[in-house]
Amino acid sequence: MTDFNDLVDGYQRFRTSDWRRQRDRWAELKDGQSPKVMVIACSDSRVDPAQIFDTLPGEIFVVRNVANLVPPFETGGGHHGVSAALEFAVTQLEVTDVVVMGHGACGGCKAALTQGFADAAPGEGGFISDWVHLLDAAREKVIAEHGDGPEAVHEMELEAVRTSIANLRSFPFVTKREDAGTLALRGAYFAIADGILHLMDENGAFKPAVPALAEA
Repeated sequence: MTDFNDLVDGYQRFRTSDWRRQRDRWAELKDGQSPKVMVIACSDSRVDPAQIFDTLPGEIFVVRNVANLVPPFETGGGHHGVSAALEFAVTQLEVTDVVVMGHGACGGCKAALTQGFADAAPGEGGFISDWVHLLDAAREKVIAEHGDGPEAVHEMELEAVRTSIANLRSFPFVTKREDAGTLALRGAYFAIADGILHLMDENGAFKPAVPALAEA
């Protein structure tokens, strides 16, 4: 797809194919949704969670933003879009899992590592710079351990997932449910280059979700 007209053409195909094939599913969803999993992913056009996880409509509640970031819990001024979506998913939909999914070749993580938009004005990169400041501590850690080369970019992508998981635990309504065993926080990483999904273990290490695929 290259422009909006292509999107409309795509809708026409959807309306005459998937919409009809999944008509019963849409009928079930018209009065509400009850997904069990929330996915926080990057806005990058190459990493669509619904496609990667091969889900049906209504199965995952998705929030996407630059570098798949979750800000820490705060009650000050401003608009808290990610926090509002998290609150809705956890307290209203009562999801059982929140997944933070990072990915390879993430421009937001690279910007955080290189400080490519530092001191830029809003509209010229300033909004991006402000947002990826959430990764300042991660940047310091990555550079101290890996320098600032290609390996560091990859490590920054993984550290962004760990940072968001840590920030999730700053929300009282999240930790309450995690402590009660009704909510699990999970980290994931999708490698664009080879199509392999990695899952984060309890120690923060990432391993292929399907080992056989990694070995192939």
